[in-house]
Amino acid sequence: MDDCLFCKIIKGEVPSTKVYEDDLVYAFKDIEPMAPVHYLVIPKEHIESAAKITSENSAVIAHIYEVIAKIAKDEGLDDGFRVVNNCGEIAGQTVFHIHFHLLAGRKLEWPAG
Repeated sequence: MDDCLFCKIIKGEVPSTKVYEDDLVYAFKDIEPMAPVHYLVIPKEHIESAAKITSENSAVIAHIYEVIAKIAKDEGLDDGFRVVNNCGEIAGQTVFHIHFHLLAGRKLEWPAG
């Protein structure tokens, strides 16, 4: 996807602060953090949203959760963390490349905050 912001970040066309990278996944600091720890974890493969997960691409989503657990362990997030995925515009998705917010470092309220 030539116009996708996250695809451009993966290609290095848009700068980011990398937290983690492997063959399938890229994680970086959110530029507008909502918590002291706020990372975005994305597949390198362009998948528009959670609504587009299929049996052909679901393995990368499972891998993303493995990566999130690794990042949380490496960052010492022993007190807990939140993982958020917004699916669709009405749910707050603003970049249509599936991504998972890893939030930690403060008490997180529900449903807001």
